Amino acid sequence: MNGLSLTDLTWAVPLPVVLPLAAAGLALALWRNARAQGLISVVALTLSLVTSVLLLAAADDGPLVLDVGSWAAPVGINLVADRLSTLMLTVSSAVTLCVLVYSLAQGIADKNAETPVAIFHPTYLVLSAGVANAFLTGDLFNLFVGFEMLLAASYVLITLGGTGERVRAGTIYVVVSLLSSVLFLLAIALVYAATGTVNMAQLSYRLAEIDPGVSLVLQLMLLLAFGIKAAVFPLFAWLPDSYPTAPAPVTAVFAGLLTKVGVYAMIRTQTLLFPDGRADTLLMWVALVTMLVGILGAVAQNDVKRMISFTLVSHIGYMVFGIALSSDAGLAASVFYVAHHITVQTTLFLVVGLMERRGGSTSLDALGGLARLAPLLAVMFFLPAMNLAGIPPLSGFLGKAGLVQAGVADGSPLAYTLVAGGVVTSLLTLYAIVKAWNKAFWQPAPEEAPDVRLPRGMVGSAAALVVAGASLTLVAGPLYDYTTRAAETLRDPQQYVTAVLPGGRGEGRSADVTEDARRSGETGVVEEGADLEDGGEP
Repeated sequence: MNGLSLTDLTWAVPLPVVLPLAAAGLALALWRNARAQGLISVVALTLSLVTSVLLLAAADDGPLVLDVGSWAAPVGINLVADRLSTLMLTVSSAVTLCVLVYSLAQGIADKNAETPVAIFHPTYLVLSAGVANAFLTGDLFNLFVGFEMLLAASYVLITLGGTGERVRAGTIYVVVSLLSSVLFLLAIALVYAATGTVNMAQLSYRLAEIDPGVSLVLQLMLLLAFGIKAAVFPLFAWLPDSYPTAPAPVTAVFAGLLTKVGVYAMIRTQTLLFPDGRADTLLMWVALVTMLVGILGAVAQNDVKRMISFTLVSHIGYMVFGIALSSDAGLAASVFYVAHHITVQTTLFLVVGLMERRGGSTSLDALGGLARLAPLLAVMFFLPAMNLAGIPPLSGFLGKAGLVQAGVADGSPLAYTLVAGGVVTSLLTLYAIVKAWNKAFWQPAPEEAPDVRLPRGMVGSAAALVVAGASLTLVAGPLYDYTTRAAETLRDPQQYVTAVLPGGRGEGRSADVTEDARRSGETGVVEEGADLEDGGEP
């Protein structure tokens, strides 16, 4: 593929995890030097983004698999870069880099009152590494490790500044996150007890061999854990109370990435481990109620941060809708919508941070006249807001149109109900957005806004994401083709399984162990490297 060989880039698979972790350690060592910390963070995340783009191109030819420590799966942990994981990795890397630049500019303007750099940079980099690890891992327990990495960092980030409101909201967030982690860990333990493995490629056929009732219980437990992390109904109540209290860059990266990691985990496990679709009806109802309850909550809000937080919950329902359809078209539209939503939702929270800075509040009753005071800010809010509402021809419309077409193609009464629910949700999203626009930008302000100059770095990074979100419309054709190919491989996981376990390999020895066995004369063990390349059996 254009001169790129899969083996040439296999070594690069762990870099999106390793680079931020190494940079986090270096940033912590240089905690007294704020400028050095910022430079290290920017360089590390830029390199991660470049690596992600290269992996995205290479993975289109097939999954790239790296056995960590040369221990072959399923005994060892492997990192798998396929179409889905590299797309998520690329979008998340771009978002985290833009948010980092925004936070650096905010830190300079505020003299780091809200984001103390000695704390912020190491934890932010660990969060980035945790997200990358969750996307790349081919092991269920390592997925748990990825979740814990990003959650541990998020516990620190959500309470930056130490105000009473943030500590209270952070406490709720920590308790709920720990509950979901305990449920996830318990589910992993039961999966291992039932199948003897936590390698997802091996689980794809071992779960099909156990009692169907046991398999369904395991599936529901994993969905429950991921549902809390993704903030689906009725497990979303923690999100609107937690996210609006954090600093703008923290809220933006949380909204863009943390819930999407939960959605990604649902996509991966539903297609690879539980492809029989027995939970699809449940997921359809969850998607429908999540869309409607979330958007009704948004309509009722009079604070723009809380309104955007409720729209975040609502639009998770669209992604679950595509998963529940269990079709190529549904999955393709869902993956496309995830990529779109990460970009647009992050952008909106960054722009709302600028609105709060310029207008002095996030309450729609206190804001007003911003279109006259800051016309560029008005445009920066309008474009992603219309994209979120699904106005043609923006990417939000294209993703929703794909989901509607997939629902109609399904033809079941519940699918048609979901289509209607999706249309209603889109219209109510438009209503909530127009209400916010009218009050914050168009109507006169009840009081004169403070004379505040917006830092160029904050405006520039947010504007870059606005352009990126709008550009998704220009590349929608190639992007949708890519998500369609990703959906086809998700629905037919044999390519993934073969890449991780070539030849049905399942003994999982390392090259070092095999060499020791050869030297000791144990001829019943395969020759060195056979388990890594030939699928040899003892």
